[in-house]
Amino acid sequence: MKSKFKRLCISSDHAGYHLKEYIKDFIINSKISIIDMGPFTDKSVDYPDFAKKVSNRVSKKKSDIGILVCGSGTGMAISANKTKGIRAVVGYNVKSTQLSRQHNNANILCLGSRLTKKKDIKRIVSIFLDTKFEGGRHQRRVKKI
Repeated sequence: MKSKFKRLCISSDHAGYHLKEYIKDFIINSKISIIDMGPFTDKSVDYPDFAKKVSNRVSKKKSDIGILVCGSGTGMAISANKTKGIRAVVGYNVKSTQLSRQHNNANILCLGSRLTKKKDIKRIVSIFLDTKFEGGRHQRRVKKI
C-alpha cells in the first residue's frame, strides 16, 4: 500500500472496535506510523470522546491524517467536524472516498462498521491514504470551509 502520509491516528467506538483492529492489521506493515487512540476493548463507549481525540491530534498536526470507525461513520464525522481545520468524511465507497481527498482535502476518514462490507475496507482505506488533493479551484473552496 502506498500513502501520501507518514503519521496516522485511528480510533473507534465499541461498534467499530473490531473493524478498527482489522484496519490496523492491514496498515501495520506499511511505512505509516499508527497511533491507536482507543478504545482497547469492545465495551460500550461514547463515540464523540474518541472522535475528539483524533480530530484534536490531526488539527494540531501531531498526525497527518485520521481514521474513525463507528456503526455508521456518521456520528464520528459529525463529532470530528466540530474541530477547527478538520474535514472528516464518511467513506461510503471507493469513489466517494477518492473525491473527498481530490476535491475536499479530507483529513479524517470515517467508516461505518455496520454499513461497509469488510471486503471493501482495504480498498477504501488505500484510496484515502494514496489520493492526492488536486488543489487549484478546489483549494479556493476548501479555504471557504
